[in-house]
Amino acid sequence: MPKQPVVSARQLVGVLKRLGFSLVSQRGSHIKMCHPDGRIAIVPNHKIIKKGTLKKGILNPLGISIDELRKLL
Repeated sequence: MPKQPVVSARQLVGVLKRLGFSLVSQRGSHIKMCHPDGRIAIVPNHKIIKKGTLKKGILNPLGISIDELRKLL
């Protein structure tokens, strides 16, 4: 299993935009992004996103693997 990269909110938003997501809104420190197929991602606007939040809260529900994320960074 590949080691999970350390990712900031800015980097993750860039990756999601490359995958077709667009910025919908921001409320406080949470950025809401939506894909044309209906998938929604909530990204915490922090310098470093915790590993569990990244994997279980953002990538797994969207169907994005760690390898895909690493390639798009």
